[in-house]
Amino acid sequence: VSGSMDEAKKDIAKRFFILLYLFLQRNYEKIEVVFIRHHTSAVEVSEQDFFHSRESGGTVVSSALNLMHDIVQKRYANRDWNIYAAQASDGDNWDSDSANCGRIMQESLLPWCQYFAYIEITQGEPQNLWYEYLKVAEHYKHFAMQKIGSPADIYPVFRELFKRQPATR
Repeated sequence: VSGSMDEAKKDIAKRFFILLYLFLQRNYEKIEVVFIRHHTSAVEVSEQDFFHSRESGGTVVSSALNLMHDIVQKRYANRDWNIYAAQASDGDNWDSDSANCGRIMQESLLPWCQYFAYIEITQGEPQNLWYEYLKVAEHYKHFAMQKIGSPADIYPVFRELFKRQPATR
C-alpha cells in the first residue's frame, strides 16, 4: 500500500494476488495463507482488509520482510511446512532500505522458503528494489522475479512464475 503506487498499480497487484489466492484454494487441500500489507510499517491483515483496505503511506519494504520472518519463526519453524511467498511492489523503496531487504531475503527468508516470487509493477525502468533483488536472484534459484506493466501482463507473468518445474533428483 505504498504511497508511490497509484490506484492502477494497486489494482494490478490485487488482481495478481486474487489469481494466486484462487489458484492455491483450488489446487491444495491444506493451506494457510498469511496476508501482509505494508507502507512504512507492516501488519498482518485479514483477507478482507488485504483486498479492500484503502490505507496508504511511505515505503519501507523491510518492515514486511521482517514481519514475515517473525510469523514464520512463531508459526511455521518446525519445518513441517512448505513456505511459499509472493510479493508485489512498484519497487520504489527508501534507498537505504533496499540493501537491508536483500540481506533479510538471503539470511532470514529464503533459507525457509521453498519458493519466493517477486513482481514489480512498472511500465518504465525498474526501481531500486529490483536491482537489489537481482543480486539475490543470482544466488537463489528458488527466488523468481517478473515485471508487470499492464493488466494484460498478469496472467502470462503468473503462468511463468508458477509453471510446473521438472522433477529434480
